Amino acid sequence: MKIIHVAGTKGKGSTCTFAESILRCYGLRTGLFTSPHLIDVRERFRLNGIEISQEKFVNYFWCCFHKLKEKTSNEVPMPTYFCFLALLAFKIFTTEQVDVVILEVGLGGRFDATNVIQKPVVCGISSLGYDHMEILGYTLAEIAAEKAGIFKSGVPAFTVAQPDEAMRVLNEKASKLEVNLQVVEPLDSSQRLGLQGEHQYLNAGLAVALCSTFLKEIGIEDKNGLDQTNGLPEKFISGLSNAYLMGRAMIVPDSELPEEIVYYLDGAHSPESMEACAIWFSKQIKQNQERNQKRSEQILLFNCMSVRDPSLLLPRLRSKCIDQGVDFKRAVFVPNVSVYNQVGSSTNVGTRVESMSWQFGLQRIWESLARGEAKSNSKSDSKGKEEEKSFVFSSLPVAVDWLRDNARQSKQVRFQVLVTGSLHLVGDLLRFIKK
Repeated sequence: MKIIHVAGTKGKGSTCTFAESILRCYGLRTGLFTSPHLIDVRERFRLNGIEISQEKFVNYFWCCFHKLKEKTSNEVPMPTYFCFLALLAFKIFTTEQVDVVILEVGLGGRFDATNVIQKPVVCGISSLGYDHMEILGYTLAEIAAEKAGIFKSGVPAFTVAQPDEAMRVLNEKASKLEVNLQVVEPLDSSQRLGLQGEHQYLNAGLAVALCSTFLKEIGIEDKNGLDQTNGLPEKFISGLSNAYLMGRAMIVPDSELPEEIVYYLDGAHSPESMEACAIWFSKQIKQNQERNQKRSEQILLFNCMSVRDPSLLLPRLRSKCIDQGVDFKRAVFVPNVSVYNQVGSSTNVGTRVESMSWQFGLQRIWESLARGEAKSNSKSDSKGKEEEKSFVFSSLPVAVDWLRDNARQSKQVRFQVLVTGSLHLVGDLLRFIKK
């Protein structure tokens, strides 16, 4: 099995998606394994760019499940959820006889379930930052060491420009294993990409380097044919422009009120990706204002997992949007797990309020930021700006109903709703509005 293995904090899923799309344009039968899924677990397994069919998934699932169950005991339990899915991916791609597997690391690298592979064709590490620190470490050096765990002796590897602390560790790990580690530049911004956002040019540059090396290794393209100074080959251009990844920089109209409500979906959940999300959203808002005469109002719909630090996420998102000239009129916070998905009675108000304490905390952080800006604005402008409002709702469906009710009452205003902070929130919303 020929494998491209990719780790990183931000952009590894996008890098894998670009790489799969490029290699498919060369006529290769591709297998892509990514995480997490947004609506259906089958999204994690793509064959030739299409998620595996339900029939095939069910057959492969039970085949793996029963074989593993036969081997389990009190001493050797069933694998964990992600380990099982990784095993399932290997089973699917081996049986389907794909030409190349593009494998995204789940968490970290060194101890990740995908790292059982012995000899990938090439490895990649996307942008590094602070995430999953309780597992990977609280410094960039510690995090980089975990990500570099996917390096294999003699296997070429690529990365993007990293902070000095992280780059030093990557170079040290590569040197010990005699890995030729190269730093790639972002792709030229004149290239059209299927995934939106300025940060995607960095991910696309990494994908191009991975695919170039892979194609040379298997003898499909010679070195001269992949010289970027002469422009990218047509198949690379086609692959980059047709790449698609759900939940990243997506724009989706509301299913009931498509003219009044538009959702801007991005699963950003780290401080750095929050800034990238804010830049993308602000750019979209400005472009829309130039095209549309209807007055618009920006609303934030936010949620992050309790392992994240919202005091790092919300300020970065808010300040970058303000820098770009975009202000949120309202902010809405919903529970980590929407009430409508919970098992059991949802009528216990006391339990519900307690379960929403995290969301009230998010609201307090947001309102504190707003108060700080209001004080600053009052010194320079006696009028200040119109007061912002923030809300906590018991579930995502309740929040969407509230948005729709407000939209019906304000028909001259288009609501532009940024949904971010968690891929799980993005998946919940997509699932709900597509019902």
